Amino acid sequence: MSGVTNVEEIFGKNVFTLGKMKERLPKDVYKEVKKVMDQGGELSMAAANVVAKAMKDWACENGATHYTHWFQPLTGITAEKHDAFVSHPDETGKMITEFSGKELIKGEPDASSFPSGGLRATFEARGYTAWDITSPAFLKEASTGVILCIPTAFCSYTGEALDKKTPLLRSMEAVSKQALRIVRLFGNTTATKVTASVGPEQEYFLVDEKLYKKRSDLMFAGRTLFGAPAPKGQEMEDHYFGVIRERVGAYMKDLNEELWKLGVTAKTQHNEVAPAQHELAPIYETANIAVDHNQLVMETMKRVAVQHGLRCLLHEKPYAGVNGSGKHDNWSITTDDGMNLLEPGDTPNENIQFLLVLACIMKAVDKHADLLRQSASDVGNDHRLGANEAPPAIISMFLGEQLEDVVKQLVETGNAASCKEGGKLETGVSTLPDLDKDATDRNRTSPFAFTGNKFEFRMVGSADSIAGPNTTLNAIVAEAFCEAADRLEKAEDFETAVHDLIKEYMTEHQRIIFNGNGYSDEWVVEAEKRGLPNIKSMIEAASTLTSDKAVALFEKFGIYTKAELESREEIIYETYAKTINIEALTMIDMAGKQIIPAVVKYTKTLADTANAIKAAGGDASVQTELLADVSTKLAAMQKALNKLVADEKEASAMEDVKAQAFFYKDTIKATMDELRKPADELEMIVDKDVWPIPTYGELMFEV
Repeated sequence: MSGVTNVEEIFGKNVFTLGKMKERLPKDVYKEVKKVMDQGGELSMAAANVVAKAMKDWACENGATHYTHWFQPLTGITAEKHDAFVSHPDETGKMITEFSGKELIKGEPDASSFPSGGLRATFEARGYTAWDITSPAFLKEASTGVILCIPTAFCSYTGEALDKKTPLLRSMEAVSKQALRIVRLFGNTTATKVTASVGPEQEYFLVDEKLYKKRSDLMFAGRTLFGAPAPKGQEMEDHYFGVIRERVGAYMKDLNEELWKLGVTAKTQHNEVAPAQHELAPIYETANIAVDHNQLVMETMKRVAVQHGLRCLLHEKPYAGVNGSGKHDNWSITTDDGMNLLEPGDTPNENIQFLLVLACIMKAVDKHADLLRQSASDVGNDHRLGANEAPPAIISMFLGEQLEDVVKQLVETGNAASCKEGGKLETGVSTLPDLDKDATDRNRTSPFAFTGNKFEFRMVGSADSIAGPNTTLNAIVAEAFCEAADRLEKAEDFETAVHDLIKEYMTEHQRIIFNGNGYSDEWVVEAEKRGLPNIKSMIEAASTLTSDKAVALFEKFGIYTKAELESREEIIYETYAKTINIEALTMIDMAGKQIIPAVVKYTKTLADTANAIKAAGGDASVQTELLADVSTKLAAMQKALNKLVADEKEASAMEDVKAQAFFYKDTIKATMDELRKPADELEMIVDKDVWPIPTYGELMFEV
């Protein structure tokens, strides 16, 4: 056993926290920083210079040699360019370290080499990073040394957002402003802002690095493009919450320590459903910090895995036939004087403010179900959504028996006179206590589920940034709050008006509520009857961003301009096409250079063996039958390979990015499936010593 970890001692060790600022900054500067963080505005250059020096001194004391503006471009991952704290040596030749307020506040990375969806031409290189004062700077310890990372937004020379943080921050301000209008209606005069808080649960797979390096599909595509089922998968349900293996446990321990040093509140760890699948969950944080931290979680998972001879797979579906990975985005909104607007209390039927908030969210999710679906779209998630492991692609809300009953009463009678209570759960064992039982069960098949005092958006993909989903959530709820406040602020009789509005919203949008089995075929039929959208793929969801409804929403609250939305739609098509292109080329390479040559050699061995047995007068029927079976599947594989090569050539020549993306979806993916089928069948009958790549059994069980 290694030494004991003192969590309190190491937590936040590598973060320039408010506590460290308070210790190192003059009182007036600290006060100015805190005011800007809480109320907005710009830091004076004089104060920025003082903060920059204190930040640099702290970083250098902890071994830092460089700093970087750490930002989140539209690639979905983070970006950084390192600059040393060095300046010109003085006249004696002594090196002087410097870091100014100007360098802290603004950087100038190249904006032309990141996805921009047409917002930037290749020759238009200038872009700016701007310090996000609300997200603390931190130290990253890696092979490059210790780097001071400053979370920043990223925009073009002409002002468009080229990142995921800027729209998120805009959406947070929008939902805060509109939510304040709601709480003011109920007499709250002390709150000054309402904060969206998020707790993202992160699922992932681990695989042995030696095996990983023998699979070019894992290296290039992040998922297996070939692979027959292992004799055992997840059917015994023995991995979920099972005892954590020693090697994995050692990885989790180091991962936790690295995250705690970065101020990430890693709290829960356990085995997930599929073999070699695991989960990490943090405590709630302000939305933009939660987004930053989730990016760090994914990056740190990958880095620490290598140190343990492992690789971390964040793809939503690295293996066919077993559960894929998602990211449950737990979302709530809370006033700065401590009121969670999603807390129903003991008698939610009497909590009028909560019922109004709930009604507004019902309206938001129903009206913008297509946008919410789009926000959880990425290429890998297309393999996962709708399977018996993740929510379906149809957006619905789960409220539970208690709230569903309250809504039903309000819709049918206009009054909710009662609500169901939890009661006691009797264990039937004298030495065990009776347990307080919640008023409702949970529903793991629901994409948007109320879970006590928050909503759990379960559709988000494991590799995806949570910035997009939370930007959309904040935006659609801000709109619903705004429309409700516009009416209620003008009402002569507030009590009657709010009662009528709650009933109206719940009646008009009750179709979005579904508490049943989201995996069932019956729900697909029922959802269609209700008129709920069923958007099955990433690129089919892309156009929802530029609908008149979406443009009006996002422009009203200054979250996206129409040009920014159009750029993101184009990036979706580009990303999809490029991703499937890489997968197709990888399949072509693996099939042509590894699998087919190996099987050809195996057929020669079979033929030689059969001939030798026949020459000796023996019965070669088994060898002959096997040879015929292998040869038939080999021919089918070669035919599919030839077709994929031809289809890929046609796809690559297409210039219309949207048409190209749909060609990859409708044609290339189907041909890839045609190629995989005989290959996986061959894996089941070809000599294991001949098969050129590690199998599912090895990948999932040799960790």
